[in-house]
Amino acid sequence: MLVGLHTDYLTEDLAEDGHPVSFELSCPPGFNFAYDVVDRLGTETPDRRALRWCNDEGERADYTFGDVQRLSDQAASYFLAQGIRKGDRVLLILKRHAQFWWAITALHKIGAIAVPATNQLLRYDLVFRLNEADISAVVCTLEGDVAAEVEAAEAETGRTLLKVGVRGERHGWDDLDAGMAAAAPFVKPAPEDLPAVDDAMLLYFTSGTTAQPKMVVHDYSYPIAHIATAKYWHRVDPDGLHLTVSETGWAKSVWGKLYGQWFMETCVDVYDFERFDPVRLLKHLEEARVTTFCAAPTVYRFLITHDLASYDLSALTHCTIAGEAMNPVVYESFREQTGIELKEGYGQTEMTLAVVTNYWQATKPGSMGLPSAGYDVVLLTDDGTEAGVDEDGEICLRLPEGTKPIGLFTGYAGDPATTASVWHDGFYHTHDLARRDADGYFWYVGRTDDMIKTSGYRVGPFEVESVVMAHPAVVECAITGAPDEVRGIVVKATIILGNGYEPSSALVKDIQTFVKHRTAPYKYPRIIEFVETMPTTVSGKIRRVVIREESERAAGGDAG
Repeated sequence: MLVGLHTDYLTEDLAEDGHPVSFELSCPPGFNFAYDVVDRLGTETPDRRALRWCNDEGERADYTFGDVQRLSDQAASYFLAQGIRKGDRVLLILKRHAQFWWAITALHKIGAIAVPATNQLLRYDLVFRLNEADISAVVCTLEGDVAAEVEAAEAETGRTLLKVGVRGERHGWDDLDAGMAAAAPFVKPAPEDLPAVDDAMLLYFTSGTTAQPKMVVHDYSYPIAHIATAKYWHRVDPDGLHLTVSETGWAKSVWGKLYGQWFMETCVDVYDFERFDPVRLLKHLEEARVTTFCAAPTVYRFLITHDLASYDLSALTHCTIAGEAMNPVVYESFREQTGIELKEGYGQTEMTLAVVTNYWQATKPGSMGLPSAGYDVVLLTDDGTEAGVDEDGEICLRLPEGTKPIGLFTGYAGDPATTASVWHDGFYHTHDLARRDADGYFWYVGRTDDMIKTSGYRVGPFEVESVVMAHPAVVECAITGAPDEVRGIVVKATIILGNGYEPSSALVKDIQTFVKHRTAPYKYPRIIEFVETMPTTVSGKIRRVVIREESERAAGGDAG
């Protein structure tokens, strides 16, 4: 039997067809996801499945909400015994291991700040995070080399960290599972020692595509905003199984593997793979009988290169896509092979879904969707006025003075100047550009700092990338500006070719002609460079700033 607890925090205004016209979120004083969602479900529906975990080695485990309540209590007691207290910042580097779910829940219970991070980080990255976030403890996988990187970073910073490991043994590291098993019964902190709703709960480092990563802080109301994520966008089935492809170091994990799904009492599927393999993922979708699925465009681009009809995906009812703007080619191919429309969503680490195609809304392939009812979304031009139909504008959230909608971050930790640079004059500025059509749908244009101004025209990289990506030879593409003596700046395409294609002047001309016939002539790439790999952040986002800088250095060298 369902508890239906999400209705305590979500009020809907429904149309005649039963779909919400609008919704309103509320956060009661003292709300804490760990107690008010996890423990409530663990008490009222202890046998309901909360987590299905497996890996490619054949290991498999199911955890109920009663299990998660018990394990998070044990972890909370263990953390307290190790000296972790309210307000302490704890780095979680747990890949897709099941321990992440009770570790983060335990930190919520004691008021410590969870700082999820990817296992791809190296010493330099970790030194930056340890110092900037003032990390006092690290809970880390002992598989691979990341623990050694943590130790090297600890030595360089001169810190003395509490180091806790999972899935292995290592000198100087405590064992989380053993520590939990030996922990005393958990005693919930006194009311005065519990975190307040506006206290920091979660800290994420941004991807840092143009500068050093910033520290995004969310308070205890943040999970409530993801009710809409799971209910309206992911369309999770309380009796189904939801899989979001994301390592726990990224904000996408709490979007798709924790908060909203458990508000909706849905089981989270955790496929703990070491290396992404589209065939293995398809087999997993088939064997696990996943019902709802969310992944980045890159994942779908790999999936559609296989014969999807040869896999039994009959359990799959709804699919979503996010992380980068969706290419219409990906949408059409997936729909043709599965009959399922991909529903796109747009948000940032700093917030939740701001623009979205919810499950009942018509899909426009390549469009981000419509503004979410959770935010007051507007497109602003350079002079601060609202953009008209088919006019580029920056995606902004209107914030009346003194207000913060549930889901929006509280600021960048230790950096009031950067916070003020994006949050001012009654708006939060995303630095993402979009265009609104006559039906109100938003179409992604690019980052404000990625815009290309060439021969008097403004060119958004994504719209050109979408066209280039439709060419059969292209696997990946990044559009940037490059210096030119005559035009100042010209459009440049940096391209990774697919198997069976080789760089040549004939292929350059063919791609250029292909683009000219499909978009405005001034947008075609006058320069095409073929590469083996792209410069990316640790989250896999292309660092166009690096490509631009390389073009500028090359132009400077040529000029000299």
